[in-house]
Amino acid sequence: MSTLKNGKEIRKKQIHHRQQANRIAFIGIAVVVLGVTGLLLFRAFYKTPLPAADNVIDISADMGGFDKTEITVKVGEPVTIRLRSMDTSGHTDGGGKHQWAVDDFSVSVIAPPLGTEMVTFTPTKTGTFTFYCDICCGGRANPSMNGTLIVEA
Repeated sequence: MSTLKNGKEIRKKQIHHRQQANRIAFIGIAVVVLGVTGLLLFRAFYKTPLPAADNVIDISADMGGFDKTEITVKVGEPVTIRLRSMDTSGHTDGGGKHQWAVDDFSVSVIAPPLGTEMVTFTPTKTGTFTFYCDICCGGRANPSMNGTLIVEA
């Protein structure tokens, strides 16, 4: 009888230990999943600020358009456009790339998904010119994917 009682106690202890191990495993998996989720959310929504520089105009573009729709520069003075794409490569229209182009000055720059690219040019004439993105979102026909470059004397 005592052997049977000891066997039941051993079985209860084994079940108890297995339940504890299962709880610890569940908690560990939950912590990992929550940590990875937090990291992915942080990466998706936090954008590091771009460093400031002389004669640089920072422009961000996403599927909703450019963050600046009017830019004013001086004729004969070099200007650098630093274009940042806020979209990921998961976008089916353009793959997250965005462009900033002005045909009148033969200037174009394409930013990769969640990346930044720069181009420097010198405006050679005064006037009002159209800049645009022709990669996605309806291209030039989309009013949010174009803007005005004003070149002053």
